[in-house]
Amino acid sequence: MTLDTRIDFIYLSEQDMIRAGVTDMPACVDTMEEMFDLLYQGDYRMAGPNNDSHGAMITFPEQSPFPHMPKPTADRRMMAMPAYLGGNFRTAGAKWYGSNIANREKGLPRSILMFTLNDADTGAPLAHMSANLLSAYRTGAIPGVGARHLARKDAKVIGLAGPGVMGKTTVAAFMAVCPLIDTIKIKGRGQKNLDDFVAWVQATFPQITHIQVVQTLEEVVRDADLVSYCSSGEVGDPSTYPLVRREWVKPGAFLAMPAPCSIDDGMERADVRKVVDNTGLYQAWFEELPKPAHNHVPLVGVRFMDMIAEGKLDAAQVEDIGKIIRGDAPGRLNDEEIILMSVGGMPVEDVAWGTVVYRNALEKGIGVKLNLWEKPVLS
Repeated sequence: MTLDTRIDFIYLSEQDMIRAGVTDMPACVDTMEEMFDLLYQGDYRMAGPNNDSHGAMITFPEQSPFPHMPKPTADRRMMAMPAYLGGNFRTAGAKWYGSNIANREKGLPRSILMFTLNDADTGAPLAHMSANLLSAYRTGAIPGVGARHLARKDAKVIGLAGPGVMGKTTVAAFMAVCPLIDTIKIKGRGQKNLDDFVAWVQATFPQITHIQVVQTLEEVVRDADLVSYCSSGEVGDPSTYPLVRREWVKPGAFLAMPAPCSIDDGMERADVRKVVDNTGLYQAWFEELPKPAHNHVPLVGVRFMDMIAEGKLDAAQVEDIGKIIRGDAPGRLNDEEIILMSVGGMPVEDVAWGTVVYRNALEKGIGVKLNLWEKPVLS
């Protein structure tokens, strides 16, 4: 018997990814919903001892004897994010995440990402792909999944802090699941970003007829049915993270937070429902980090873990969106309840959306075929 040992894979540039559908937000929301169902069933693996780790990150010292070693500046991240996902995906993969906020001074995105998709049986590469859009759309899709199950059906007003890439994809996901939205309030740091965002909204979603630029987080939150903070910043002191006060929040609001966020005592109360994308992810962070963990990972779900450790929150009060999707926990209970969801970002999301885009590319003949070997020299 002659074995076929040839391994080919495809390379997908950013433009290839677009042609293969990476920016199809409604499809991405559906894919993330399917992924959460598999997560809840346990048909997945990520890194770490509890199989729920966000990834493995290189950290850099404040002082180094090596003059060319990178400094630990804001959003300086170099990390590998591996995962396996079962179900109809049955693939594995890893995203390499390089990030430096100073990139913007060079005309580059803050993060430059690549993703490798692998056959889950042999480990052979299936595709190596540009991952900035992959990552942005899968991240933005998660608030959309949350809104599908937890926002009021008559939601009309978005309040957004941070009109950058994450802000755009979050808005796109909200629009995919809440068809009555006609108003958006936005807060940003720079006029150019605000102008670009407004132009994007006008061109992409003409049904949004009211666009208001606001100056404070209170204005972002007040009277909004859907709220999201999507701005990056320094990590270390939670008092500097963007804050949500209970008195600002409209009854019935759904808040999805994929970026730094602090909450006041009112938002910590038990009558504010607390949902996460994957409890195990936050437990993994909590186990890995010095305490309080929220000082080191600024997501509000990590604050939930600190609250549990402090005796301020019962662990059973933190709900997984997968359990809600599966129907083993209720969605929105009434039009008055306030629901706060933390979005952490997981490599299983990259595997899910990367697999869909890869299969689209194969079907459409998109990408450059590359050969790994005809026959391995070492076997």
